Formats: sequence, structure tokens, C-alpha cells
Amino acid sequence: MFEKDDQHQTDPQDEHGRHIWRSLFARLRNNFLAGLVVIAPVGLTVWLIWTVTGWIDGVVLPLVPNQFKPEQYIGIDIRGLGVIFFLLFTLFVGWTAKGLIGRSFIGWGERLVGRMPIVRSIYNGLKQIAETVFARSESNFDRAVLIEYPRRGLWAVAFVSTRARGEINRRIPRDEQMLAVFLPTTPNPTSGFLLFVPQSDAIELDMSVEDAAKLIISAGLVSPEERPLPVPEPLQEIARRQKIGA
Repeated sequence: MFEKDDQHQTDPQDEHGRHIWRSLFARLRNNFLAGLVVIAPVGLTVWLIWTVTGWIDGVVLPLVPNQFKPEQYIGIDIRGLGVIFFLLFTLFVGWTAKGLIGRSFIGWGERLVGRMPIVRSIYNGLKQIAETVFARSESNFDRAVLIEYPRRGLWAVAFVSTRARGEINRRIPRDEQMLAVFLPTTPNPTSGFLLFVPQSDAIELDMSVEDAAKLIISAGLVSPEERPLPVPEPLQEIARRQKIGA
């Protein structure tokens, strides 16, 4: 009977050994996850830059004459050379477009495109998008706000584009100013909805537009740190005086 009881008893040394292995495995797992958190964003960024650079090289380099390619002289294929040629070509086109000859040539090209029904619609749409995104910095999103969408009691993060103007603002039956807000979708913020909401129904957020975009892309997993509230001026003055008196 006593021999049976001895068999069921746990050896303290075995239990201590299992505890050591479990602790070691937990540390290795935590270190691996911490390293993965550091490596994953860096690796994805490098991979994205490498892929985009290769894609641009594949499109641009075939259009470059062979006498301008360094690999013809040094025998080494330099990755990113197409990006450099693309940047130089873009700078040259921009410099030319500002001159009289460039403006005349662009006007002639636009008149030629204007005679093509389908091409005209595509060109005008792309031109408006390019001018809005690249040329006019004042057309960027102003601030991030909270609006009730798709019904009362549910809140969504949106970006204020501008104030409603013209016919839109005139025909909406409201006495107060209307805001044009863009409501992006998750996790792809490039698609979304254009909404016109009363200014009183939009709650302005302290977070920047970039932080709000991160919040939307991560589906709420990456939440920006809340900015500390500024200390009222009288309290600051009192603290300064106490510090001087000390």
C-alpha cells in the first residue's frame, strides 16, 4: 500500500525541471513575438520599396536608349535606375510646362484630346484627381471628426474635406453650415462615401489626420495616444512662482 502511494507522488525535481522548461519556452516565445513586431514592419517596407522600384525599372528602362544605361559600360544592372530616369523626366516635363512653349503644347494636346469622347472623359477625370492630390495642398483633408453613421448611436471617424458650397449648400434644407466629409472604409481608406453633415453634428477630434488614418487602416487596433490637456494659464503661473520660491 505504501509503495502505491510513493508511485503517485510527484518528484519535486521533475516538477522543478518542468517549470524551468515552461519558463524558458515562455521567454523564447515572448522574445520571438517582440522581434517579429520589430522585423515585420521593416521587412514589409523594404519589400514594398524593392517591388515598386523593380516595377518602375521594368516600365521605364525599356524606353531609355542603350547609350544612357550604365550597365552598358560597367556591366552591372543597377536597381532603381528607372526611378531616377522617371524623376528626371518628370522634373523636365514640369519645367517645360511652366514655359510658354510648354503651355502651348499642352493646350494643343488638350484640345486634341477634347475631340475624343471616351478619352476626354478619362483624361479630365484623371487630371482633376492629379491636381487635387498633388498640386493643391489646400485641398487636403482639414481635420478628423466623429459623425453618427449609419444611424443614431453608432459613430464613425471621417475627414472634413471642405465646407459645402454652391448648389449643395443652398438646396439642403438646413439653416446652419454644412460640411463635406469623407467617410473611408476599413481597411482600405481609398474608398468610402462623401457625406454632407451639419457642422453641429460633427465632433472634432484632437488627433491628427494621419493618426485617424492609422486607426481606420488597423481596424481600431492602432489607437493614437491621447494628447494631454493643456494646463490652464493661472495654474502654470502658480507652479512657476512656487518653483522660483523653492
